[in-house]
Amino acid sequence: MKKYDCILFDLDGTLTYSHPGIYASLRYALEKLGCPEPSEKQLRACVGPPLVYSFSAVFGLPEEDIPRAVRAYRERYGEIGWRENEPIPGALEALKTLKGRGYRLALATSKPEVFARRISDEFGFTPFFEVLTGSGTDGSLPSKADVIREAERRLGASNGQCLMVGDRRQDAEGAAACGTDFAGLAVGYAEPGELEGEESVGIFPDFPSLVAFLV
Repeated sequence: MKKYDCILFDLDGTLTYSHPGIYASLRYALEKLGCPEPSEKQLRACVGPPLVYSFSAVFGLPEEDIPRAVRAYRERYGEIGWRENEPIPGALEALKTLKGRGYRLALATSKPEVFARRISDEFGFTPFFEVLTGSGTDGSLPSKADVIREAERRLGASNGQCLMVGDRRQDAEGAAACGTDFAGLAVGYAEPGELEGEESVGIFPDFPSLVAFLV
């Protein structure tokens, strides 16, 4: 008997390798604001968390500069950055298998929903999702917990029915804030030991091991 009815998936670092477009768009935005060239470590830390968090916590921009940085980032990302992306091996096959086994699937990402939907469409993920949930370009759903709650609301599911699958600490923290179980997928952008420090039902090295756990 399945423990969960619904599986929620993060996008960046969980279903796709999105860093080329994110890195380039961050560099574009920071250059526009006259900021120093970011380090590889700083850029990597920005894949997954909300954009406002990245500009504030990672790059230390003052609050008054963050809206301008976000606009500059989306200027490039909305045109070409979202295409600088590729599916993680095994992602599509996992979605097919899990849906075929009766799970209800949802996308739950801090990326703006408009871009998340484009990417999901591009890589053929969309037919397997019952709902696609992302943040709003108007600042709505600013935290991962907000996104998870909204995805569960759209599914009409309780937190106990759902499992959140992600690759970063923010995914685990968001799930914990909602009372939703979390599964770490170690295919993405987590630093060594990052997922091990979070509460989870398991940390899986790849999609086949996650699917085996669920089916």
